[in-house]
Amino acid sequence: MSIPLCSSGLALARCAGLESAALAGHVLMYPVGLHGGDWPLRRPHCLHEEAARHHPVILLHGLFDNRAVFTLLRHHLRVHGWDHVHSLNYNSLALSLPEAAALLGRHVEHTRRVYGGARVALVGHSLGGLVARYYVQRLGGDAHVHTVVTVATPHRGTLAAHLLQPLPIVRQLLPGSAVLEELQRPAPGCATRFLSIWSDLDPVILPQHSARLDHPDLLAENVLVPGVGHLSLPMHGAVLARIREALTPTPEAAAGPAAEVA
Repeated sequence: MSIPLCSSGLALARCAGLESAALAGHVLMYPVGLHGGDWPLRRPHCLHEEAARHHPVILLHGLFDNRAVFTLLRHHLRVHGWDHVHSLNYNSLALSLPEAAALLGRHVEHTRRVYGGARVALVGHSLGGLVARYYVQRLGGDAHVHTVVTVATPHRGTLAAHLLQPLPIVRQLLPGSAVLEELQRPAPGCATRFLSIWSDLDPVILPQHSARLDHPDLLAENVLVPGVGHLSLPMHGAVLARIREALTPTPEAAAGPAAEVA
């Protein structure tokens, strides 16, 4: 599937302009995103009324980043009725990918307790998408998560990781790494829906089609957004709308398999 966003002749120049604007805005917002965020969450006053609305969403940033990258997405979702959108800051330089996924798991279970057992949705940008996927596939997170949306995520790795190899988590982003090979193992019965949004001009994901999620056991849809860069992808209007659509689960998906939340 593809969302046509750019004309062919000016695609590269337009992408560079969008990426420059996204970078400038992100630099301004980055200090705000250093704040730890919403944790621990507070139990809503009217739980039954709140539960009738959209299920909670957790956002996961990428490498060298923080929750500021989701400023527009948070606003977009809240304008359209999502009252419980929470961003998780994590130290991507100090954790391995499996360790970051285990940390996410603790926050997911805390979120389910706060909201009366409602399954959650995850949105991950770049590395954050792999953290979400590892939690769902390898740590039993499919019992707690109805939908995972990944944006500009190197599902098959990225050659750009060669530039920062001394960092442990970056080595895990190299094509063919042990962690990425682990994610290609069978995942029978996985109950979580996946949506991978990627771009053909992403300068961070090399080759760009590595951002596609192709796995025989996963219910995954890939959406190509032509002519949009790595930072501008999670801020693009058409992408925001597509994420919102994906986060609206069917009643069956939201209920999911029975799972005890300790």
